[in-house]
Amino acid sequence: MSRRQIAIWITALLVVILGYAWIDGGEQPLRPITQTVDVPASTAP
Repeated sequence: MSRRQIAIWITALLVVILGYAWIDGGEQPLRPITQTVDVPASTAP
């Protein structure tokens, strides 16, 4: 295999991995968010 063919295969593999990640969309979070966030009161009239 030449260097060009190896580069093409690596590029194709990356495209497939990125395509799968984009389609999957991260539907499930890695861990649930349990920390509360304090929201300041609005100063708008």
